[in-house]
Amino acid sequence: MSRFISAGLLTIVLFSASLLCIGRRTENGVTSDSALAELKEGNAHHAEHRYKHPHETADRLRELASGQAPHAEILSCADSRVPPELIFDQGLGDIFVVRVAGNVAGDSELGSLEYGAEHLHIPLLVVLGHQHCGAVTAAVEGGEGEGHISALVHLLRPAVEQSKAMPGDRVENAVTVNVNLVVSQLRSSTPILSKLVKEGKLRIVGAVYSLETGKVTWLND
Repeated sequence: MSRFISAGLLTIVLFSASLLCIGRRTENGVTSDSALAELKEGNAHHAEHRYKHPHETADRLRELASGQAPHAEILSCADSRVPPELIFDQGLGDIFVVRVAGNVAGDSELGSLEYGAEHLHIPLLVVLGHQHCGAVTAAVEGGEGEGHISALVHLLRPAVEQSKAMPGDRVENAVTVNVNLVVSQLRSSTPILSKLVKEGKLRIVGAVYSLETGKVTWLND
């Protein structure tokens, strides 16, 4: 009888362990390079309107109920025209997304990105700006902004100042400079992100999305 109980207990333990592995969805082959390549391929799907819509099944939903293992994290603008899941043709559990107007990185955004990199072991972090960004436009036009909007404007001012002497469109220049500044900020952010970058466990790149073409231009990959 005890042998039957032990065998049954072992079966339960093994079954539970298999469910845990499925929930965590460990992807041993995922690297920053492979994650970036997948995002680039997904963006090509979006720009050409030939979506694959991966990982949207009921099985996928159940699989993720006990854990997650996204392969990339995206810091993007909150603009309704820039949903990362659609831009990169990704599905449930594929990307860890932090969204805020102007794709800036305050303490809350940093904390979320640190969680993704440190605890979920995500190898790739993308800072995604976009064409005609309203938050950047407000910062370029000056003023403090109403209510808590002023906090966003404050974080965007360095990009406005560094780009104002550049030829071309002031807003689009500031968008690109802001992405580069945030990438630099994250790469040097202590104690977590900079350590992971130095150890080769995290790669941080910048990109700008075109509202007109649907294409992402990669700035420093």
